[in-house]
Amino acid sequence: MTEQIVQPASIAPPFSRQELRELVRSQLQMLLEQQNFQGVKALLVPVQPADIAEAIEGLPDTMQALAFRLLSKDEAIEVYENLDSSVQQTLIEDFKRQDVLDIVDKMSPDDRARLFDELPAKVVRRLLSQMSSQERQATALLLGYEADTAGRIMTPEYIALKETWSISRALEHIRNRADISETVYYLYVTDSARRLTGILSLRHLVMGQPEQTIGDIMTREVVSVQTDTDQEEVAQLIQRYDFLAVPIVDTEQRLVGIVTVDDVIDILEEEATEDIYALGGVQSGGDNYFQTNLLTVARKRVVWLSVLLLTNTVTTWVIRSQEAILEQVVVLAAFIPLLIGTGGNVGAQSSTVVIRGINTQEIGNKSAFSVIRREAIAGAFLGIMLGVVVTGWAFLLQGSLSVSVVVGISLVAIAILASTAGAALPFLFSAIGFDPALMSAPFITTVVDVLGVLIYLNLARYILQL
Repeated sequence: MTEQIVQPASIAPPFSRQELRELVRSQLQMLLEQQNFQGVKALLVPVQPADIAEAIEGLPDTMQALAFRLLSKDEAIEVYENLDSSVQQTLIEDFKRQDVLDIVDKMSPDDRARLFDELPAKVVRRLLSQMSSQERQATALLLGYEADTAGRIMTPEYIALKETWSISRALEHIRNRADISETVYYLYVTDSARRLTGILSLRHLVMGQPEQTIGDIMTREVVSVQTDTDQEEVAQLIQRYDFLAVPIVDTEQRLVGIVTVDDVIDILEEEATEDIYALGGVQSGGDNYFQTNLLTVARKRVVWLSVLLLTNTVTTWVIRSQEAILEQVVVLAAFIPLLIGTGGNVGAQSSTVVIRGINTQEIGNKSAFSVIRREAIAGAFLGIMLGVVVTGWAFLLQGSLSVSVVVGISLVAIAILASTAGAALPFLFSAIGFDPALMSAPFITTVVDVLGVLIYLNLARYILQL
């Protein structure tokens, strides 16, 4: 019986990109189950390496290595670079030693260094010992820099020219080295000591006259970063200036590598994920959260939950200290969850926008006062709008105008307090060197809960004359 193979290239809209990826994955799994290996090869011919990597990641563990082995050697290298680190490790364990060496040896040095960061030290030492001397040296260079720095994520595969070269000689040099360079769109000019002296684009090079020298057309004002610069700063630099790559220099201004925009996209995603996890009190540790052992996940998440549990005992103590008021007007207790819950949400909104602004450098510590004042005013507007609704709702539920007024006014005060705390605490923690995303959430919750209950019950004492 002839098996039908639907290739993604033949499928037109209305299929979305995600639907096409899922279609490739499902067909790939079906063909592997049927052991139709020629069908697998035909299916993957028109598929991009990144999409093949995603399809392989979606397969059962027992099929991942089998699907990967059916790729051609050149395609396997590109696909392997796009795989999640956990899948890369699984494939290394499944492959024969020579299979692994052939793939790892051909990877880009920066991708290889990223892989080695995830592998056990014993495996890394074994792979390094078997690699070619040139690739081993390139990888060791990157691994020698601190994690999360420009030196660790750069690639030493770039094209360097000399000022005295003619354009025709430079073009010949590019043709000889283009296949081993990460990018040819930016060309770097160095002196005899490898110090970075200029830069030019491939476009400017091909538009020049053959007899002109590189020194005649290059730009001498070069934006570069040091090897010890934080990777997030490098990403922000490339994003700000719309670079395709940025040169990396050592302390003596010698060119040692470049960071390209594709690496920056990965960095921005990693940093955004880290910040989002921190806002939720989840410690990812750099691992893929959904592929991490559940016991490990629980152990990481319980830390901040324990902190919140302890801080919430303060709220319990405050409520107990006001038992006399609650005993006189029991209905007041019914609105405590509503008030502190709303306050917590308002505070979380303010802290989220402020933390994001700090991380993107849209706002800094110098503008802290104006940002806090702006959020406090926004909190007042929110409190008034929500307070009117809650006052009416409380009156409908309880039929007591005085209690309804207490609830409404308290909500206005708590919203202002929450917005102010949500905006101020990230600046405070940033100023003293703590991660604002990680530290703000539990403290905002504590401030809003404790002070919110105090505000509410004391307003009740005053307005109701208890």
